[in-house]
Amino acid sequence: MPSPYRALFAATGTKGFSAAGFLGRMPLSMMGIGVVTMISQLTGRYGLAGALSATIALAAAVVGPQVSRMVDQYGQRRVLRPATLISLVAGGLLLFAAHYGWPDWVLFVACVGIGCVPSVGAMVRARWAALYRGTPQLHTAYSFESVIDEVCFIFGPIISIGLSTAWFPEAGPLLAGCFLAIGVFWLTAQRATEPAPHPREQRGGSSALRAPGLQVLVATFVATGAIFGAVDVVTVAFADEQGHKGAASVVLALYAAGSCAAGLVFGLLRFKGAPEPRWLLGICAMAVSMIPLLLVGNLPLLAVALFVAGMAVAPTMITTMSLIEEHVPRAQLTEGMTWVSTGLAVGVALGSAAAGWVIDAAGAEAGYGVPAVSGAVAVAVGFLGYRRLSRPAPGRGGTVEQHSERQERHVA
Repeated sequence: MPSPYRALFAATGTKGFSAAGFLGRMPLSMMGIGVVTMISQLTGRYGLAGALSATIALAAAVVGPQVSRMVDQYGQRRVLRPATLISLVAGGLLLFAAHYGWPDWVLFVACVGIGCVPSVGAMVRARWAALYRGTPQLHTAYSFESVIDEVCFIFGPIISIGLSTAWFPEAGPLLAGCFLAIGVFWLTAQRATEPAPHPREQRGGSSALRAPGLQVLVATFVATGAIFGAVDVVTVAFADEQGHKGAASVVLALYAAGSCAAGLVFGLLRFKGAPEPRWLLGICAMAVSMIPLLLVGNLPLLAVALFVAGMAVAPTMITTMSLIEEHVPRAQLTEGMTWVSTGLAVGVALGSAAAGWVIDAAGAEAGYGVPAVSGAVAVAVGFLGYRRLSRPAPGRGGTVEQHSERQERHVA
């Protein structure tokens, strides 16, 4: 029996845009940590390094949905190339300003410009949706993309930190910029698989965020992002307290590896019925998986606990993408996917800050209370907004059987 993943690439153009998307999203995991490494090496100011990294993340959270909204309206090629050029010019300014010791405000202005970087993952998923919409292959495609995300987060930071420490401080962010340029310009050169744009008169002037179901997904993923941000910070601090700070990267890689493995298996499965119950189950599993972190007392146990916890991540993310397909009008799909990524980025920033405060006040082990609380908040938001998720956007919502199932729930 042929693999569903192999069959996925039988369509013309899929290998090309998938490879371009992989390169184009590597900076997502490389740029922030690369800037921290570069600035800390050049100036020794970790506070400035962290503030600049946070500025990039927040700028991307603000600008990203607007870029994607323009993509839905005008098409990927017309929007992504100018947006990427702005980000690349700002990245070059940051490297020069850091190297030559220019004033701090120049660094922050450059980081705001870097935030124009497009959400390449959303662009690739939109191409898969245009190609396989309404078929089982779309579930496999979203699963594959989730695995690619995890691969980027496993290897991206290692490459960025390694180059900046072994070669020269600017090497990590410089390579991230090269990946972005090659990936985006290669992707946008592939016109045959580019989704058709939807002019404003066809799509209306409102934001995709007005969809009630998308509001629930974004709010839930703010709390979910806080889990990720807190786990990263607390794990580094915990490894430092254990006298093995360098092991933190290996432990966090296992967290991503657990998600990667689960995503591969999840993509092989076929599900019947509405995806909302699976989504809520995934949110609950992510929350419950944070509880063992409060009990671990050493790095080996932590590594095992995080690997298991990671297994709930990719299936939940994959199901979320399926829900966006249902709750956002087709003409605003790219924007809808980017809003969820934005919620995730905001949550990462909040979780990192909260975890740092708890660590300073009570130590690293107590810091694992932050992802545990964040998980509980995600579950609460998921349950409170669950009814909104049973009302897909007009003309959307999956199969006839799923529509019937939703109607029966409303009648009940």
